[in-house]
This record gives sequence, C-alpha cells and structure tokens, in this order.
Amino acid sequence: MENPNYLEVYHKLYKYYGPQAWWPASSTLEMLLGSILVQRTNWRNVEKALDRLEENVHDANYLYQIEERELAEKIRPSGFYRIKAARIKAFIAWFRNYNYDVSLVQEIPYNKLRAELLSIKGIGEETADVMLLYAFEKQAFIADQYAFRIFNRIGLEIPSTYRSLQKIVEKDIPNDNQLYQEYHALLVEHAKVHCKVKPICNTCPVQSICEFGWKKEESFRG
Repeated sequence: MENPNYLEVYHKLYKYYGPQAWWPASSTLEMLLGSILVQRTNWRNVEKALDRLEENVHDANYLYQIEERELAEKIRPSGFYRIKAARIKAFIAWFRNYNYDVSLVQEIPYNKLRAELLSIKGIGEETADVMLLYAFEKQAFIADQYAFRIFNRIGLEIPSTYRSLQKIVEKDIPNDNQLYQEYHALLVEHAKVHCKVKPICNTCPVQSICEFGWKKEESFRG
C-alpha cells in the first residue's frame, strides 16, 4: 500500500467528487448563522430554520433586536433551538462591535480573531474555524469528527485533540483558502457517501491508500 499524506487524500477526493462550492448561503451573514444552526443537527434542519427567518436572515440589526424567545421559535427546526438562539444573540452582539462589517473583521489578525470568536459563548473550535474559513478569509483546517474518522481509517497520524490534528494537516497542505474550503466540504461528502460509520469500501476513491480498506479487502479475499 502507498504511504499517503493529507494533500494526497485531498487530491483523490477532489478528483472523485469534484468541486463542492461550500458554504451554501446567499450572504455572509446567512453563512455565519448556518455555522451555529448546524451544531448537532443535519443541514436539512438548518435549511428549514433559515427558511423560517425569511429575508431577515440577511439583516443583522433584526437579529440583534429580536427577542431571544421569538428567535428560538423561528429556528425551532434546527433542534436545541433555545441554546442556539442564545448563541446567535451572543455572536450578533460581538459582530455589532464591528458594525456588522465583514471587511473590518477580515482585517483582524488570525490569532486575535480566533481568540475573540472562541470567547463568544457557544462558539467552539469547529464553529469558529468554519467562520474564519468561509466568512473571514482565514485559512483554518476544520478538524471535525469526519476528518478524524477518515484520517484514522486511512492510517494517517492522528493526535488526540482538535487543535493538534489541525496543525498537522495545515503543515501538509498549501496555504490556499479555496483548497481549505474544498477540503472540508469533500471530507463531509466522503463521510456521507463512503466513509460512514459502517463504511462502503468497494467503491471508495481512497481505498488504494486506506489501511482500513485494504484490511477489509484482504479479509474478504481470505
């Protein structure tokens, strides 16, 4: 079996699935809201919640002024809606410090901005990095559960923490914002199509470099 690296995995996934064009949103604010709403649910439920907000999904002042209880009811389809309403309100209060101006936020250095996002109640590392990557044009590998699952099965070096895996991957791939965006989307797609909890290995695009896939194939042959 070949000795793979993180960039090789990216190229194999990209060749198979093609460009994903993530994050699905018609405005940056909608993207930011989606990154909070998607916590502990699937994207179909996020879409239902965003639809209930209608055009207000693009209006930061509306989200700042609306009562938290009313917001919670509007985003009910996303699940954990009271918690998520509080998180959205906390995020919008922070965003208001920058006049809801994405370009102002983009001027903040990466480390300072990441620290600010993590200081917002309910914004963890994954959500912060999604915001950094898709809204604020900062390169950040999103070391989510799909990345851990896929890389672990392939047999790549997997540390125990989110930040450790992120740093290892970032050393191995070019500092390119579009590549980072595509990589996250490709890993999510691969986890849904092939590398599920119960994986489908026979048509997997990375089977030739996957330790798990090779062991499964050898077991089948034996």
